[in-house]
Amino acid sequence: MSLKPEQLPAIQQALQQQELDGWFLSCFQHNDPVSLDLLGLADKDLVSRRCYYLIPAQGEPRRLCHGLEPAMLDQMPGSIDFYTTWRQHEQSLTDLLSGMKRIAAHYSPENQIPTISRLDAGTAEFLTKRGIELVSAADLAQQFVAVWTVEQLESHRRACTHLHEIVLLAFDRISAALRSDQAIDEYTVQQFILNQFANRGLMNEADPIVGVNQHAADPHYQPGPDTSWPIKPADFVLIDLWAKETDSGSIYGDITWCGVAAAAPTDRHQEIFTIVRDARDAGAQLVQNRYPQTPVAGYEVDDATRNVINDAGYGEYFIHRTGHSIGVTDHGPGANIDNFETHDTRLLLPMTGFSIEPGIYLPEEFGVRSEINIALTPDGAEITGGEPQRELIRLLD
Repeated sequence: MSLKPEQLPAIQQALQQQELDGWFLSCFQHNDPVSLDLLGLADKDLVSRRCYYLIPAQGEPRRLCHGLEPAMLDQMPGSIDFYTTWRQHEQSLTDLLSGMKRIAAHYSPENQIPTISRLDAGTAEFLTKRGIELVSAADLAQQFVAVWTVEQLESHRRACTHLHEIVLLAFDRISAALRSDQAIDEYTVQQFILNQFANRGLMNEADPIVGVNQHAADPHYQPGPDTSWPIKPADFVLIDLWAKETDSGSIYGDITWCGVAAAAPTDRHQEIFTIVRDARDAGAQLVQNRYPQTPVAGYEVDDATRNVINDAGYGEYFIHRTGHSIGVTDHGPGANIDNFETHDTRLLLPMTGFSIEPGIYLPEEFGVRSEINIALTPDGAEITGGEPQRELIRLLD
């Protein structure tokens, strides 16, 4: 989602509102995905020399590139300067920052928000030695990187609709095999899902998760052809799948459902699923009750879900954040639903989306995760793709 010239007035207005003199972007190799994306460099194989872009609160943007890569920022508006030697670099970067006292930079105090905390310590030292105060660009970047267009919202809705259909087909595939006494395993189901993606024109960054029993208790488990477990009667099955359309700019969907290879879940399965489902719904309800009238921060939604699991006595088994931003990558650049791994104070912005996916993972037994996506449209907080899972899927009569 690279910056467009027509966005500059809105950026400069945001800088003025935050009493900032400018927004500083620094790129070298693959150091900062957000800056690379904003500057239209995400598809470059390598930015082999340091380049910089400064958007001042007033006036023309400024570019600084190495003489060996003079066209690196040709796609961006503004004045341009070049350097080749380290001495020239020092002077040119000092000139680029002329008049700047307080700037937005891609860092986060104490690295609390690692997705934005990409400015290296040496460059930060260079800036502060010249009397410049650094302010985290976390909120600013989210405003201009994470916000979807109407077309992107529609692509997300379509992706989520496909995922809801595919996950039910995957459970039907397991059920049919069990009913006919045919062998089936995690990897076979994963490949079935990938075939569904291909048939529907969807793409994904990594393969879906299909986990049985203890494997479901590993949040990032991946089956393989040589490590896959069979799915047998009485087993617990978790399926986590994410995908998007192949068109440029399309937005991901990402959901997780669970089922039992039985006519009914055990008391233990039902207990854990009910807690996780209710925790998920508590987070969604907080957002729906407050948005758009009252601002909501990512950490607050995490608290709402986590409190349900803590109160049920399973807090130590909920070992990850509640959810993540969703964008053109599955884990997007916006606010995460997190007060566990990080303290994400960023507000949830209109026309952005995120997952809510609490889980309880019992290492020697099984794990439950229930994941929905929420899109913040101008009208409200929309759970996308279909009705969230309310009860465990039953795979046998």
